Amino acid sequence: MRPFLLIFACIRLGQLESGVDSYVAAVYEHTVIVNPEPRVPLSRLDALRHVQRNLDMLEEQAALAALQGAQILVFPEDGIHGFNYTRSSIYGYLETVPDPQQESWNPCEEPHRHNNTEVLQRLSCMARRYNLYLVANMADLQPCPLKTDPSTACPSDGRWQFNTNVVFSSDGLLVARYHKHNLYFEESFNTPPRAEIVTFETPFAGKFGLIICFDILFKHPTVTLVEKDVRQLIFPTAWMNQLPLLDSIQFQWAFSMGANVTLLAANVRNDRLGMTGSGIYTPSSATYHHAKRGDPEEGRLLVARVPVLDPLWGRQNTAVDTTASTPSLAATAAYCHTDSCADPPPPTYPTFTSSMMHDPFKFVLLKESGGELTVCDGTFCCHLQYKWTAHDKQKELYALGAFSGTHTVNGRYAVQVCAVVRCADTEASSCGQEVEEAESKMDFLLEGRFETRHVYPAVLASRLVLEKPEQLETTADGRVAMKHSSTTRGLVTASLYGRRYHLDDE
Repeated sequence: MRPFLLIFACIRLGQLESGVDSYVAAVYEHTVIVNPEPRVPLSRLDALRHVQRNLDMLEEQAALAALQGAQILVFPEDGIHGFNYTRSSIYGYLETVPDPQQESWNPCEEPHRHNNTEVLQRLSCMARRYNLYLVANMADLQPCPLKTDPSTACPSDGRWQFNTNVVFSSDGLLVARYHKHNLYFEESFNTPPRAEIVTFETPFAGKFGLIICFDILFKHPTVTLVEKDVRQLIFPTAWMNQLPLLDSIQFQWAFSMGANVTLLAANVRNDRLGMTGSGIYTPSSATYHHAKRGDPEEGRLLVARVPVLDPLWGRQNTAVDTTASTPSLAATAAYCHTDSCADPPPPTYPTFTSSMMHDPFKFVLLKESGGELTVCDGTFCCHLQYKWTAHDKQKELYALGAFSGTHTVNGRYAVQVCAVVRCADTEASSCGQEVEEAESKMDFLLEGRFETRHVYPAVLASRLVLEKPEQLETTADGRVAMKHSSTTRGLVTASLYGRRYHLDDE
């Protein structure tokens, strides 16, 4: 595991008015107490002793969230039992979670209806005691074959084991259960026979959808939920940060803006594994936390009032924050003045290839204080107009990168990416490496013509601080443009991260 130097940020971007069309959400980034020997099986009693230590800490945060008026609270993935188990060593932690669509059950009121459900009972009573909707992540055991798919072959040990979100209403009723579909090196769990599309209703904000961690990078269930007009997503995660494109908070807000949804993201905190970064995001605001390595705090509770988003509004173009006197961003592009960009211009700048996120990006260096650049990876081209206020050009080097292809390391998925990045040092070969700090500021217009409408914009400043793009525009022919100026800190990364979900299986 590569080390990651992580920093702290807890910043509110954008102001939201209190009103009847808003609610108070909370997420808790929990420094999970891990099993020091996760590959050694424990008895049920010993497993419960372990999880109760984490549940005690989570309950303290539920009380604090309630005092701040929270109506819904999200705990992180693996926040109760930890991680790195084998299929057999996690067995003592498993509880069978009934399907709320088939059975109405309040574990706090009826603790003896099902055996071995101590964690479910504790969570149910927690939600009931503090009068809030509670989302937690736990390990679920289901007999197989599942009733919903009797033809599916069972694992050899005769049971399904799922990474599972559970949701309790404010009176303790179990109202939703979701099994993670896109596993990330989780040998203790099974992939469910089909992607589950799970939502639940609340009296204060309507419908929420459930996803877990790696799910956010895939169409099913995440984009499927959005396409069903679910505007509020719950996102427990155990995310290992990877710059320059997939730091936790960077992609969390990028997805919120690109998909035009609210995202309630609760991450686990673990320095050794490079895990931190949680937030409450809307397309126009972000309340987030990013810890630094070695910070002694045990976790961070975030609470924010957020608007209830209109489901129909999610179908609209997400171009926002333009002014009447501002011309179309796409119309300002110097390399595409006609109605068709099917034949991109040949590169007019010296290009080189360098690895970024394990993918071979085509790069061109920024050498002047301002101007225009184009870089292409095959027929996919990225264009940049910029004004670079360099602190010291002898110390900081920037490059414009483009990649169109299938990412194949630690997951397989098709992407198209335009990105401006600060290189790790003054050698071109360092472009694409992880960088967290920068002193040079930049005004820019970054644009690409994508073969997907799923493009996620991000501006990441020095010390992992998020900035909101001034303008975002998407046109019918696939052009996506992002404009930003007056950065408050040095620019680390500006990116348009496109996902071509339809190509994932090719």
